[in-house]
Amino acid sequence: MAGIHDWSGQRVLDLGCGSGFHLSRFARTASTVVGVEPREPLAALARRRISALSLTNASVLEGAAQRLPLADDSVEMIHARWAYFFGPGCEPGLAEVGRVLRPGGTAFVIDNDASRSTFGTWFRRAMPAYDPVAIERFWARQGWSRESLDIRWSFGSRADFESVVRIEFNEALADEILAEHEGSVVDYAVNLFWRTG
Repeated sequence: MAGIHDWSGQRVLDLGCGSGFHLSRFARTASTVVGVEPREPLAALARRRISALSLTNASVLEGAAQRLPLADDSVEMIHARWAYFFGPGCEPGLAEVGRVLRPGGTAFVIDNDASRSTFGTWFRRAMPAYDPVAIERFWARQGWSRESLDIRWSFGSRADFESVVRIEFNEALADEILAEHEGSVVDYAVNLFWRTG
């Protein structure tokens, strides 16, 4: 992302920030970072995280992608990772992204690439109606660019790996995955979508 749009000295929105994991990374160089999270328990965790890290240039607001609690043209960079923007149906959130993003700013959406990788195969088993081609076409019609990225999950122990698999998938599928996959590492493909306004 930094190679596409450097957020140093800029105002950043982490949309769907969850427990605030990514806020500190942006806060290192951004002028301000605001996390927006619709679920109050996660917003509270994010606030505790930025307080514990003494991030004076970061804050967290409760809000939804469809109704962002921010002024027009108020941020230069938006980051949404596995949050709300999953293709058709997310148009209200995209309209809000367009409203709060300043001219010349860039919005990023990171999501699964279910067309490839071991994790992508698991994802398709969990969501057989998911159509990766339709998702890519949706983003292209919206004028967004796409880059395929290869990452991986790598855990310190098999127990940690198993715990995360059980969070991601229902019990029956998690049991199947764990029976067929050894170790604590899995290859994982993602899409990086972006648009500069």
